[in-house]
Order: sequence, then structure tokens, then C-alpha cells
Amino acid sequence: MSQFINGKIVNGTTGETVDIIDPSNGTTIATLTLAGSDDVKLAVQAARNAFPAWSRATPAERSAVLTKFAALMEERAEEFAQLETRQAGKPIRLTREFDVPGTIDNIAFFAGAARNLEGKATGEYSPDHTSSIRREAIGVIASISPWNYPLQMAAWKILPAIAAGNTIVLKPAEITPLTSLLFAEVATAAGLPHGVVNVLTGRGSTVGAELLRHPDVDMLSFTGSTSVGRTVLEAAATTAKRVHLELGGKAPFVVFDDADLEAAIHGAVAGSLINTGQDCTAATRAIVHRSLYEDFISGVAELYAKVKLGRTQDPATDLGPLVSQAHRQKVAEMVDRARGYARVFGGGIPGGDLAAGSYYRPALVADATPDSEIFRDEVFGPVLAVTPFDTDDEAITLANDTPYGLAASVWTKDIYRSLRATREIRAGAVWVNDHIPIISEMPHGGMKQSGFGKDMSTYSLDEYTVIKHVMFDLTGDKAKSWHRTIFALEQ
Repeated sequence: MSQFINGKIVNGTTGETVDIIDPSNGTTIATLTLAGSDDVKLAVQAARNAFPAWSRATPAERSAVLTKFAALMEERAEEFAQLETRQAGKPIRLTREFDVPGTIDNIAFFAGAARNLEGKATGEYSPDHTSSIRREAIGVIASISPWNYPLQMAAWKILPAIAAGNTIVLKPAEITPLTSLLFAEVATAAGLPHGVVNVLTGRGSTVGAELLRHPDVDMLSFTGSTSVGRTVLEAAATTAKRVHLELGGKAPFVVFDDADLEAAIHGAVAGSLINTGQDCTAATRAIVHRSLYEDFISGVAELYAKVKLGRTQDPATDLGPLVSQAHRQKVAEMVDRARGYARVFGGGIPGGDLAAGSYYRPALVADATPDSEIFRDEVFGPVLAVTPFDTDDEAITLANDTPYGLAASVWTKDIYRSLRATREIRAGAVWVNDHIPIISEMPHGGMKQSGFGKDMSTYSLDEYTVIKHVMFDLTGDKAKSWHRTIFALEQ
């Protein structure tokens, strides 16, 4: 299984291969042949050919396929969990209880949403005309998804696109493509016509770059770093494509002086360590009132020390490895540099049975100044930086002092304080007394340099449809009064 083009599993045409590595032990679990330019042409053509029929399928017909798709995914849930765990290094408890059931719920949600495309009522907004709104599919979507949540990101890209009647070519990260390929295969088994969903395993520099500028691609959807997002935006400008970007984050975690400290401590540990911190919405900057500061640090450090690193197949394991040895090296170097200017609790590379994997112990970086690298830059690892504040104004200023605006949380028992914080913090999602939970009915997306556009929810259908105004003349008049504004016909 290397590529999924026009309803079939095929090999890539480059002859170049890529090994899919289990990050927990460094073993190769699959070797795939990478896609190249010829595969891009085939996939885009397949999507283009499938578009007329799929876009004209009734909402009920699209919904029926997605409903069956959800049922098939339910039957194969354990297979998906095992595969996602192996290719991404996720603890099996996380894939069984979060990645896979969340994806199945997404499919079920969009099965219903496909039948609920909204628009203004048809009516006479001009006395001489009847206006109506058509919400139409855009065409062929090219999506590029990241390695941190391979299955969920494939679902977030594919589902709203096809529910709205588009066809799609998805390029997952070449180091974690297996569940995206299987996802497309199961969707086809559920009755999705050939060519509606295509998956290419290839490098960004070749397959990704060609998709961005392909003349038969109508829209680009990208989840990944802000720097690559700028490249996507530049490429889209050359061919005037619609763009949806979900980019980086550096989520603040604001603990006011009236917060339930124990709840905040547990929330900070879970919010910072989910998916080994490889999550754009993970809590990364704890901004804690000075009166609670030391107790917060000691509480988080105590729980961090109890977190169990272990084999990803063991249901008792809390924290899996980082996605690769190279990424672990980057995380370790950032924490090591922080040891020179802040108090660091934990961190470090474990040995013993875990030595062959890319594991890294949780690290709490206290007294990180707001201008420090660890507080400002994305780490994408099991690392939480902490800094104190004295006033509410200062806390909100610190929360907003970042180029990113994807997610944030505030911890307080005061309703008025929470209302002010949720209004003034510039982020696409703000949790109150929690951090991380997502649901299919609510949108996910950022502000500022975290991108624009929404995944999940019916709001995502706005990204994948175009609104058309259709206006009918009601008079039947050959010469209309407004014509005289353009040409008077004076004798």
C-alpha cells in the first residue's frame, strides 16, 4: 500500500522508497514507493473526472455513503488504533480512546451535515426579482496534512470536502501515511465512487509543491507549520486558489488567583502532555498568578515525575515517544538551552528498554521570561514553560504576546473574569477551566499567524463551498426602468 488513486491501491512511480518507522523502537513497519509527478497527474485527473457526478449526488446519497463509512470504521476501529499507534508512536490508550473514536464521530457528524447546507431564504429582495442562493462544491481540493495526528487530520480534511460534494487529493506526511491510505480504502468500500478520495505518499518538495500549483486544483487546505503555510499561501496566489490554513500555536494557560489549583495542575499536565506535546493546541505557556506560582510548579513537577513512559502497545503507558529521533534532538536542545536561564524540572532521554525509541521525559521550565526561546517558540514536545503575573491586565497581555492565536485556556471561579478573558484573548478556541477537549459540532481553527478557516463543525462546510446568487426577473418587461439609467433613448 503506497498510493490510493482512483479507488485502487497502487505503487508510486518514482522508484524511490521511504521506510515507515515505529518511533517507539526504531523498527521499520512498512516500506512504501513514493509518488512523483506522474502520480500527481493521475490523482488530480481522477478527482477531476469524479467531480461532476459526486457534486451532483443528492445530499441524501452523500450522507448514505458516509453513514456506511462510519459503520465500517467502527468495525475496524482496533485495526486503525494499532496502525496509528505503530506509525506515530502514540500510546494505544490514546488511539483507542481519542484518535479513532473521534474520527468515527467526525464521519457520523458529516453524514448528517451533508444534508444541512444552509443559505438565505429565497425571496424578493428587489421588488422586480426573486433571488435564491445556491451553495455549490468548489471542485478538486488538494490537502496536505501533518504527522502528529495522521488519522484525525486526514478525516478533518477529507470529510467536510466530500460531504459538500468536492473531490480531494490528500498528501499526508510521508513518515505517517498508513492510516490515511487505509481511511481512503475503507471509504471506498463504503460506496464512495472511485476518484472522489485519492491519497498520495510523497515528499512536500515534489508532490506537495506540484499540487499547490496544479491548474486543475481549485482549493488548497493545509495543516502544519506557519513557515510552510506562508509557502502554501504564496503558491496559491500564483493560481488564485482558495486557501484554508491551520498553522502553529503556542497556547497560553492562564491561572488566576481564584482558580481551583488542583484542577489547574491536573489540567496543565494533561493539556501539555497529550500526544507527547505534539499538538498545536497543547498547553505550552503557563501564566500563573504569583500567589499560586510556586505551588503550581511543585504540583505539576510532582505529577510529571509520575508519568509513565513505556511501550506504546501497553495500555498502562502514559507517554509515548516523539515522532522521530531528529525531532527529539530538537526538543532536547531547546530544553538544554533553557537550563541556562530558567529552572528546569525533569526532561532528558531515558535509557534501558526505551533507548531504541525517541522518548523524552516531561520537562517543566519555571521562571521562563516572556522573551525567552522556550516561552515564545514552538517546541512540539512534552514541555511546559511557566511565568508569573500580578494583575489581570498583565495576564491577558502575556497571553496575547505571541504571533500565534490557535487556542488558550483560563482558570478561574469568577464568571466576570472568565468573560473578560474569553473576549480579550485572541485565539480560535478559549477553554474555561479545561484545556484540549474538542467536539465534532464545534469549529477548530486559528487567528493571527495560526491561520484562517475552520476544520470540523458545519462552519467547515463554508470553507469547501462557494455561494452563488441566482436572480430571476419577475416583470417580463422588455424595457426596464433601470435601463434608462444606462441609455436614455432621448429623441
